[in-house]
Amino acid sequence: MPEYTVLAVSAVVLVVLLELRVLRTGLLRTGRYWGSMAIVLFFMVLVDGWLTKLSDPIVLYSDAATIGVRVPWDIPVEDFAFGFSLCTLTLLLWRRRVNT
Repeated sequence: MPEYTVLAVSAVVLVVLLELRVLRTGLLRTGRYWGSMAIVLFFMVLVDGWLTKLSDPIVLYSDAATIGVRVPWDIPVEDFAFGFSLCTLTLLLWRRRVNT
């Protein structure tokens, strides 16, 4: 399996396991979290789509590092997993810090 795909999927699994087994903030069960993720996703599609569009790319990915699935505007699907992990981990750690 391509390297970026493995890392992105692993990051999602690790962040979810961290929440379920260690942090236990309950963040993933809140509507505010999913609403904020929808906002993040909207802006991610705009920016990432601009950066990765195949007609005039600013950021290039090695074909060997991804599975080659690009949605919408040529965004590698792995970027969504990476973005989810990054934003979710930040929010989880923030919430954990505020609650302790």
